[in-house]
Amino acid sequence: LQEHLFNLKIAAKELQHNSKKCDKEEKAEKAKAKKAIQRGNMEVARIHAENAIRQKHQSINLLRMSARVDAVASRVQTAVTMNQVTKSMSAVFKSMDATLKSMNLEKISALMNQFERNFETMDVQAVLMEDTMGSTSTLTTPQNEVDMLLREMADEAGLDLSLALPPGQTSPVTSTVASAEQEELSKRLSKVRDQA
Repeated sequence: LQEHLFNLKIAAKELQHNSKKCDKEEKAEKAKAKKAIQRGNMEVARIHAENAIRQKHQSINLLRMSARVDAVASRVQTAVTMNQVTKSMSAVFKSMDATLKSMNLEKISALMNQFERNFETMDVQAVLMEDTMGSTSTLTTPQNEVDMLLREMADEAGLDLSLALPPGQTSPVTSTVASAEQEELSKRLSKVRDQA
């Protein structure tokens, strides 16, 4: 199990690395879209905007997959821990038996408290894993996001695209639900890593 756990952790890191690559590609595509808008080539700008949105969604999907792999790794870690606990429980029961014979109630209480703490920790880890595994969805490239990105690029370039693009939202997008999801997943991922 230790070898599988190691491989899962490496896979999660690789997925995170690929997510960061997609973030860089998204920025590059945005810059290309901006240049195309400045040149007045709206068709090329739209293609680059679609690519930027696709890269953004790919980054989120990779980060989500990384979180899921981390959750699986946590479950494997729990299995390894349970195996170790099972092995040490026999020694603990021997200690408890010796303690019971001596009727030292303080030692019995301390041992039982330690047991409860260990199981509470495992329960918290299980809840975190369930939360991480619970949120998955596939994303597409919505045209309204592409249009909003084109408007944002045009605003940065100082151009007016109100005639070139279909009617819709005209203010630049400062935050999206997707970036909020990505931030939430990053926080969850950090918590799961801290627990592992």
